[in-house]
Amino acid sequence: MSPVSHGTSESRGEDRRLLRFEPHLPHAYETIWPALTTPDGLRGWLAEADVLERHLGGAVTLRGPGGGPALSGQITAWDVERVVEYTLSGLGRIRFHLEPVGTDSTVIRFSHEYTPDRPGSAGGRAVDADHLAGWHRSFELLESALEGHPAAPPARTDPRLDALRASYTPPAAAA
Repeated sequence: MSPVSHGTSESRGEDRRLLRFEPHLPHAYETIWPALTTPDGLRGWLAEADVLERHLGGAVTLRGPGGGPALSGQITAWDVERVVEYTLSGLGRIRFHLEPVGTDSTVIRFSHEYTPDRPGSAGGRAVDADHLAGWHRSFELLESALEGHPAAPPARTDPRLDALRASYTPPAAAA
């Protein structure tokens, strides 16, 4: 399994945040697309899809690990085998843009735009640490699922998630 590079975060105005990842996976985009756009594929690494109407404007409802809350919304971008974007209440907009690299490798240009539910310090980075760690871990699980080892999304107490959260947490400012 190849390591997932750290994601980045930036401010989008006073109350919006944008996270980005660009995992490079040793799989053809035809293999990755179903993992991002089908109930069985999503279940192997991200969430249960209670509803998933696979077309632009289609309804979508995703449920997190352990019967977490259902997040409903719609598919706000759909370009078959290339781009899918889910806009979900309570989560914001998540977008996966697949770019083939040769015939057996793909870069996913991922973004997550959201409004934090609590004020963050250091320009929002403290709030972003949880989201960045969660997406980082999710991309690790995606790669594992693509290798034939699907796994439920991590619980908030997952030791790997804790280590990632620490790696994304900015150091405390010196007094």
